[in-house]
Amino acid sequence: MSDKHSPLQNHLINALPAEDQARLIPLLEWVPMTLGQVLYESGDTLRHVYFPTNSIVSLLYVTESGASAEISVVGNEGIVGVALFMGGESTTNRAIVQSAGHAYRLPGKYFKNELNQHGQLMILMLRYTQALLTQMAQTSVCNRHHRIDQQLCRWLLLSLDRLMSNELVMTHELIANMLGVRREGVTDAASKLQKLGVIEYHRGHITVLDRPKLEELCCECYAVVKQETDRLLPYVPKQPVK
Repeated sequence: MSDKHSPLQNHLINALPAEDQARLIPLLEWVPMTLGQVLYESGDTLRHVYFPTNSIVSLLYVTESGASAEISVVGNEGIVGVALFMGGESTTNRAIVQSAGHAYRLPGKYFKNELNQHGQLMILMLRYTQALLTQMAQTSVCNRHHRIDQQLCRWLLLSLDRLMSNELVMTHELIANMLGVRREGVTDAASKLQKLGVIEYHRGHITVLDRPKLEELCCECYAVVKQETDRLLPYVPKQPVK
C-alpha cells in the first residue's frame, strides 16, 4: 500500500473513527479496476464489497433482451455490494467499472462481522444506502421525463464528483448503454454541449470545460442527488489514526 494509494481516499472509510480504521484497514486488499470490468452479474453470489478510491462503478439493470440502463454510480463516496449489508447474498443488477482506477476490496465475511460487532460502520451504511436509494429513484425519474442532453449533463456531473480531474474516458456508445438510449442521441447531445463550449470530446475523451454552465443546462435531478448525498455523508467526523 503506497502513499499514492490509500483507503482513506474512500469517504466512508475516511469517516470512520480511528479505532475502526485501525481494525478494518489491514483486512482490505488494494485492487485495480479496469474499464469495462464486471465485478458481478445479476444473480451472482456477492463474496466481496468494494470501496472505490479513484474509480467509478456503474450499477446497471439488464433486460432479458440484453438492453441495459444505469440505475446508479458509485465512486469514492461509497461502496459496491450494498446487498450484503441489506441481508441478501445476491442482487438483480450488474456492477461494471465505468472509469478505471483502483478500489479496496473486503471479503464479505469480514464486512458482515464489522457490521455485527461495531456500530459506526453500520450507521454510515444506513446513511449511504439512503443516499443511494435517492440516486436510484432520481435516475429513474430523469430517464423517463427528461431530454437526453439533460440526462447526459446529470451523468457527467455525477461522474465528475467522483473523479480528481475534469476528464472522463468514455465513448458515446458506452454512455448510451449507461443511459439506455440510442448512441445517435448521445452523439447529438454531446455535439450540442461541445458547440456551447461546455465540453470537448476527442476519441473517447470527454473534458468538461465549463462546469457552471453544465450545471445550468442540467435538470434538477443532479442537484437533488447532490444535496441529499452531502446531507447524509460523511456522518462520523474524521479522526487521525494513532
